[in-house]
Amino acid sequence: MRRKLLPLAGLYLVQGLPYGLQSGLLPVLLRARGLSLTRVGLAKLLYLPWLFKLVWAPLVDARGSLRAWLVLSTAALGLVCGLLAALPPAEAGPPGLPVPVAGLLLLLNLGAAVQDVALDTLAVQLLEPAELGPGNTVQVVAYKLGAVLAGGGLLALVPTLSWPLLFLLLAATYWLAAALAWAAPALQPLPASGPSEPPLRSLHLLQDLLAMPGTLWTAGFVLTYKLGEQGASSLFPLFLLDHGISTPELGLWNSVGAVICSIVGSSLGGALLARHRQLLPLLRSVLRFRLGGLACQTTLLFHLDTLGVRLGSSTVLRGAALLSLCLQHVLGGLVTTTTFALMMRCSQLAPRALQATHYGLLATLELLGKLLLGTLAGALADSLGLPLCFAFFLALSATPVLYLGLAPGSLA
Repeated sequence: MRRKLLPLAGLYLVQGLPYGLQSGLLPVLLRARGLSLTRVGLAKLLYLPWLFKLVWAPLVDARGSLRAWLVLSTAALGLVCGLLAALPPAEAGPPGLPVPVAGLLLLLNLGAAVQDVALDTLAVQLLEPAELGPGNTVQVVAYKLGAVLAGGGLLALVPTLSWPLLFLLLAATYWLAAALAWAAPALQPLPASGPSEPPLRSLHLLQDLLAMPGTLWTAGFVLTYKLGEQGASSLFPLFLLDHGISTPELGLWNSVGAVICSIVGSSLGGALLARHRQLLPLLRSVLRFRLGGLACQTTLLFHLDTLGVRLGSSTVLRGAALLSLCLQHVLGGLVTTTTFALMMRCSQLAPRALQATHYGLLATLELLGKLLLGTLAGALADSLGLPLCFAFFLALSATPVLYLGLAPGSLA
């Protein structure tokens, strides 16, 4: 199993680089050049290719081998980084991203999204059911580490390295990853287990996907399982800020601390999956733990909001609030890894000719579910008030526990 997981870890790590680059490094560079916060925020439009993975996932299914797609997309990412190194924004030029640089960053996201489709599908086909736990731990943890390295790590090097050197370093990393994808024996094309399946061509591709065993139920689950957690994680740090925790301290706990806790939770999820062959009972247990953690956080919020307490540097309530923040990130990582194992289990039931598109559909719905409450949480808090809003989030987090009772037997 290790010979499969090591190359997957390396490739998932470089897959996280574009996200870290654009969520951590790029906003700081743009703000330093004098861009308004609105224009810095608009740079998130560069993520657009990630929402359209279903457009090219059928092409990955139908044309060429997964290994070829993986090698070419990773090498193309290195090429784009090389071109970015040759086009540093002029220091004395107008603020903002030059059009060629913005276009190349858009291509960087396109290449990363294609690589994501190919790599996830390869993992679906490569991993045995007993390997889904360690495999999904590698997927989640390596991606998060890549994002941290590109966001925080490269940001720390900005005073030392110039724009060209930063992107040449990224280009070299991608080309090494492409060589790994080409040479790793574990990533060689898998032998066919039976007669080759022709690509399914249909004018109703979505209907074909949803007709696969367990897909309709899994689509509903991944769209909703993060709603309550995402809303609470968006608002609770702001609540702590309003109640006296300093901005630098909160930034440390909600960034570095959050990533560390999330990685701990993801690793724990992988260990539990390796020990328990029953995926759905394990998922029900971790969802109940998450619900309990959110119930404690909601109770704490009600108490602080009612009393109007300030969280001083030595209060017990301050420690309880920060502990609650970290606990939710641990439980969130635990639930995410277990859910990704469920998504892979479901995609393994689809015909090989549709597995890239199938997993792409589930991953897109999972992303949309996370974005939905994260985007609307502020408006809900303004209209309902924080206590009622968190009670709503608690109800949303209870829904997946009940929904698991409807899970089809094909996913057991």
